[in-house]
Amino acid sequence: MTITKRSAMGPEDFKRCASFHGHICPGLAIGYRAARAGLEKLSDQRALDEELVAVVENKACGVDAVQVLTGCTFGKGNLVYRDHGKHVFTFFHRDSGKGVRVSLRAGALNWGDEHRLLLRKIRKGEATMEERGRFQTLHLLKGEEILEMPLEDLFELRDVRVSPPPKAEIEASVPCDACGEPTMASRLEERNGKRFCKECAGRVKGP
Repeated sequence: MTITKRSAMGPEDFKRCASFHGHICPGLAIGYRAARAGLEKLSDQRALDEELVAVVENKACGVDAVQVLTGCTFGKGNLVYRDHGKHVFTFFHRDSGKGVRVSLRAGALNWGDEHRLLLRKIRKGEATMEERGRFQTLHLLKGEEILEMPLEDLFELRDVRVSPPPKAEIEASVPCDACGEPTMASRLEERNGKRFCKECAGRVKGP
């Protein structure tokens, strides 16, 4: 992928991801490149409904780029989150199960010592305004680097076949007998002859 205007920080679809996410960062750039790679490998377009599924193995910034580019969302039931703490993204067709697994290569991101040090100071609340500014500069530069890296240096792509997740559930809601809030009937729990949402059920004694 060729980025023609470095000062503009990437192509228009990346800017849409940044607008949705709220800021530009390396994590967003990783998710953007992964989503682009997945769509291109599958010769697919943004999902209008549930036909395309994305499985993400982290809850980092890049997942927002995945949602914007692929149209896979929690609301449609075609964005699946697995808490593995890895920059791994799998995209596949629901009907065929044919897909691609996009995983960040070990050592692909060379975080400099200064970048790491400033991040630690910011997290501890010890960074000065000047150091925060320097960190933001380094963060943007790392994002640009990720946008411009050859895809093969950034990710490993592997063809996969995946069993599709259930489609988004639609069912009637029933008021919880404690808080009165409408709750999906299948999510209610029975206690002492009454039906409670999961939050209220945890406060009720009895079988």
